[in-house]
Amino acid sequence: MTAVSTRNGPEAKAADSYTVVKAKHPGRWLSAAAIIVVAALLLHSVFTNPNFGWDVVGLYLRDVSIGRGILVTLGLTAISMAIGIVLGVIFAVMRLSANPVVRTAAFAYVNFFRGTPVLVQLLFWFNLAALYPVITLGIPGLHLDANQLITPMTAAILGLGLNQGAYMSEIVRAGILSVDHGQTEAAEALGITRMQTMRRIVLPQAMRVIIPPTGNETIGMLKTTALVSVISVPELLYSAQIIYARSFETIPLLIVASLWYLLITSILTIGQYYLERRFARGNQRNLPPTPWQKLRRFIATHDALALKGGTR
Repeated sequence: MTAVSTRNGPEAKAADSYTVVKAKHPGRWLSAAAIIVVAALLLHSVFTNPNFGWDVVGLYLRDVSIGRGILVTLGLTAISMAIGIVLGVIFAVMRLSANPVVRTAAFAYVNFFRGTPVLVQLLFWFNLAALYPVITLGIPGLHLDANQLITPMTAAILGLGLNQGAYMSEIVRAGILSVDHGQTEAAEALGITRMQTMRRIVLPQAMRVIIPPTGNETIGMLKTTALVSVISVPELLYSAQIIYARSFETIPLLIVASLWYLLITSILTIGQYYLERRFARGNQRNLPPTPWQKLRRFIATHDALALKGGTR
């Protein structure tokens, strides 16, 4: 004989069901409340303190000289990063060369420019005429006046570009080493030259590793351009310094420069995010949704729920 349960219907469901209670996290609420209180106090202090001079900030935020400084900053960033990327690829390939002389020369370049402060390098290039008043480059009949050739902008480009090339060399080298060595061996078996292998096989696959730190270096370069103000290059910070040297509004002008730096770096960060997603397509099957896609999905879900509730 088999025992048959006499409980059925609601009584059986009540006996077999369990009450699910969500775990409580009071620490999360307390920490969130503390952060909100501190942020509110900080914002209140910032916006109510008259010494910040927010009226002066609003006045100079769109000043013509500040706009010119922004253009110089963006131009310096673009040119220096372009030089750095080209030099980085060249010296990364040299670091991986089988020729010990080439490998040692590349190592010396990277070690020198990474081992000395970029500010010292900028000052060195700016005062190059003290060492070489006439630049000949070993070419007979060539005599270049260093004072006219090495302008503040030229010194800034040389200092930033050469320094960035050393850092980009290590980034590119890491990307090349991340590619499976079997790719190179297969290319050699097919008779493909080393340069063709590097250009058509290795570097395209290494881009997934190279792109993220390159984006970070670009953002870092944008902020590093502020150092060229010491050699009188009229970039963003130097333009702000010229204004507050006349008006004595030091803090408001520094806030203006900081707001513009923050805006530009935020735009570059967004661009870096989407660029990383593009190069991650071949490595990830399902990419996480972007903030815009999350917003559209939320709006679509909300509209669908509202429509469903309205038709009842």
